[in-house]
Amino acid sequence: MRILKSWRYPASWNIFRLDDRLLLILMAAIVGNCSGLAAVILNRSLVAMFEWLHHLRHYWWVFVLPAVGAALSSLFLDKIVKEGAGHGVPEVIYSVSRYGGLLRFRSSFSRLISSCLTIGSGGSAGPEAPVVISGASIGSNIAKFFSLNDRQRVTLVGCGAAGAISSIFNAPIAGMVFAIEVIIGEWKSVNIVPIAIASVAGTEVSRILQGNQIAFSHRLFSIDLIDIIACLGLAILTAAASILLTRMLRSMHEISGRISAPVWLRAAAGGCAVGIIGIFLPVVLGEGYHSVRIMIEGAFSQGLVIVALAALAKIVATSLTLGSGGSGGIFAPCLVIGSLLGLTYHHSLVLLWPSVSWVNEGCFALLGMAGLISGMLQAPLTGIFLIVEITGGYEVILPLIIVSAISTTLCHYIEPASYYLKDLVELGHLLRPGTDARVLSDLNVPEILERDCITVNQNMLLRDFINIVKKSHRNYFPVENEETGDFMGIIHLDDIRPYLFNPIMYDAVVLGQIMDTKVEVVHPDDDLSEVLRRMDANRLFSMPVVINNRFIGLISKATLLDQYRKELMVQTSH
Repeated sequence: MRILKSWRYPASWNIFRLDDRLLLILMAAIVGNCSGLAAVILNRSLVAMFEWLHHLRHYWWVFVLPAVGAALSSLFLDKIVKEGAGHGVPEVIYSVSRYGGLLRFRSSFSRLISSCLTIGSGGSAGPEAPVVISGASIGSNIAKFFSLNDRQRVTLVGCGAAGAISSIFNAPIAGMVFAIEVIIGEWKSVNIVPIAIASVAGTEVSRILQGNQIAFSHRLFSIDLIDIIACLGLAILTAAASILLTRMLRSMHEISGRISAPVWLRAAAGGCAVGIIGIFLPVVLGEGYHSVRIMIEGAFSQGLVIVALAALAKIVATSLTLGSGGSGGIFAPCLVIGSLLGLTYHHSLVLLWPSVSWVNEGCFALLGMAGLISGMLQAPLTGIFLIVEITGGYEVILPLIIVSAISTTLCHYIEPASYYLKDLVELGHLLRPGTDARVLSDLNVPEILERDCITVNQNMLLRDFINIVKKSHRNYFPVENEETGDFMGIIHLDDIRPYLFNPIMYDAVVLGQIMDTKVEVVHPDDDLSEVLRRMDANRLFSMPVVINNRFIGLISKATLLDQYRKELMVQTSH
């Protein structure tokens, strides 16, 4: 904190402070390089850990390795850095949605360490989500260090996520699309240019340190019309697998949460189960990139039954790893599951129609990857560009679009929110920029409270009340108990219209007889989205605000919408 307080911008920085776009581009380059370096560090660490443990893989007790890794990962997160288990991407989206992208500094390294322990020991998870939260945290804290505003900080969070994904996959376009489509959720030039810069920077760091090569090479595919038509069935299959994986992950997490045992012990149990599955089907262990390469090249030698069983086993293993408390992401498991489903589908086609000259099985493996990514994230552009860039498979762009679009649509129809967003949506925490909920979340009842209301008591004569009405510009008058001051109800001008032209009633009617006691009231801590919904549902234009049964003011729809408009202008200004 002392460093932050004592920091002073050099005079030469004034040009950057004056030009918002130039400042973000400069910061984006810094964030992209840092997040790209974090991704390279994790990748190298996973390779080193795999080689370190490789000589142990022939022992009969090898199934305990994923258990040990998951337990250590859980202990590190829970006891040392005090963070929850999981992949962390929803936390990044939540911080963007509610807190202007604020993330803790320790998140920049905590998930790298925990995921290295989980994945390196054989857990079924991917390194992508940990590097996303690491890169996002780097961007958030760099923005905090330079005292940038909320909108600039959110952009740099997206830059960190983009740089990390771009670096780990050597795929700058996919990294940019993922950050905008999934993390930030809005396509605006103020975000696109800096995020693109960060993606390129992260990619270049990876290429300098690890070489410029695509992750999964393959031979060229010759795709005919019959293959494109067959993609429709594969899209349905990948959508079904996406929904199954989503629900199994959530179910396993719920089951694990109900078990009264230490977090590390639950994680160890899940890891042990994964290790046992891995004895019979080694393809489920670790990130699985080696198996994906073999399947894309069309060199996977297993038959239909084994491939289908392996796909199901990978779904179970991933659910056990992440649901029981292991640390990692779902990108790599989706690539493996998608590849296995593609092979399963291809083998089924060959079995059913052996006379048809189908495209090589590697093409269907590639398309299955796109279907799983698109279905799980409900982000078709991310699925399309990721698979194109990591495989160089530009010749399959048409079937890629078909599979990704159909898989996303089907998944959205059955599961309206993606795996990353489901919990946030259910808890009401997903507030995308520019939406009603996001705008109203920055407003509160006290901000728009109208206090210039004249209160009356229940024993006041109608004659006296009419004299008050003559001096007031309002249509609503709160009624209070004359002795206790408690709020009793409200009187609207419409309530006294029947008596206005009958002077005989002026001294015969008291306000307690004509006031409305069944009044919808608002409390100072009520959510304005809910208040506006209640106003619309009951056709109200004003509602009294009450605290401890005392009237403190009115909230009107006109004032609320006026403040809404001003806040929207602030949030959407560039």
